[in-house]
Amino acid sequence: MDVQTAPLPQSELAKASPVIRVANVTKQFGSAEPIIKNLSFEVEPGQIFCLLGPSGSGKSTIMRMLIGVYKPTSGEVWVLGADPDHFKNETRARFGYMPQQFVLYPELSVMDNIRLVASIYQMKLLKRTKKIQEALEFVNLWDVRKRLASKLSGGMQRRLNLACTLVHKPELIFMDEPTAGIDPILRAHFWERFKELSEQGHTIFVTTQYVNEADYCDKVAILSEGELLAFGTPDEIRQKAIGGGIINLSLEEISSPILTLLKQTPGFQNYEIIDSQNLRLTVENTAEAIMEIVTSFQEHNHQIVSIEPYRPDFEEIFVRLLKKTKK
Repeated sequence: MDVQTAPLPQSELAKASPVIRVANVTKQFGSAEPIIKNLSFEVEPGQIFCLLGPSGSGKSTIMRMLIGVYKPTSGEVWVLGADPDHFKNETRARFGYMPQQFVLYPELSVMDNIRLVASIYQMKLLKRTKKIQEALEFVNLWDVRKRLASKLSGGMQRRLNLACTLVHKPELIFMDEPTAGIDPILRAHFWERFKELSEQGHTIFVTTQYVNEADYCDKVAILSEGELLAFGTPDEIRQKAIGGGIINLSLEEISSPILTLLKQTPGFQNYEIIDSQNLRLTVENTAEAIMEIVTSFQEHNHQIVSIEPYRPDFEEIFVRLLKKTKK
C-alpha cells in the first residue's frame, strides 16, 4: 500500500476545514495541578502555526495529545478530522512528527536511516528512491548520505530528523522545538525551509521557546503555565499587548507645546520620552497618526527630524503580555 499523501492545493486551502481543533482541553496527571487548562484553538490548512512558551508551559504535552500519545482529561481534540485516540493508519500516514531529541539509529548511515523510515510508510520502491533524494537535498544532506548518523554534528542530526519527517510528503507536519540548541544561522535556515513547505501547501505545527520565532508564523498561540495568554497573527498579538500602534518620533527639541500638540492627535494614547530629542508614541492607528502629526507640525512650524512606525520584537511583546496577566 502506498500511503504517500500530497498537501492540499493552494486553491483548496481556503475552503478546507481546520486541520487541528482543540476545544476546552484540560490535561491533568493524577491529582497534580493541571498542566493544560481549558485550552482552545484551531489551525487552518497551509498555516505555519506556532505554539510559543517557556520551558514547562505545556507545549510538548499538547503536541503529544495531538499525535495520540496522551488523552485529554477533558475537552476535545481533532486532527485531520479524527480523534487522535482512534487514529487509523491512513490518518497517521497523513502527518509527520519531528521530536525534540534525535531518535534515529546512530550506527546506520544517513541513507539507511531515511530508507528505514520510508519503508515503515510502505512507500513504493521507485517513488521511495526519488523522495529520499528530494528529502535529503531539501535539508542539504545528500552529499553526506553515506556518513554514519553518529558522525553527524548536532545540527546535521536535526536536519536528518527533518528529512525523515518529510520523506513521505505529509500534509501536516508536527515539529517539537525543532530549532532548540542550534546556532542562529542554522535556525534561520530551518525557518526558510518551513516557509517553503508552507508555500507548497503543507500545514506546519511547531513549538518553540524562542520568542522572536513567532514572527515567522501565520498564527501564534502563547502559553504560560498551561493557559492561553494570547492567540492570533503576530501583528494581532502586538496590537493586544500594546493596545495600539507605536511611532518613533525624533525632534530637534522636545518642549511642552509639542507635547500638548501630540496629545491632540486623533487616537493618541500615551507617550514615552526616550531622551531630549526622541519620543515613542502609542496610538490607535499608526498610519493615520503619522499623517496627522506631520500635517499638524507643519501648521505650527515645528520641525520633525524623523517619524516612523516602530514594530517591537516579540520578546518585548511577550514581556508585556506577562506583565498584563500578573497585574
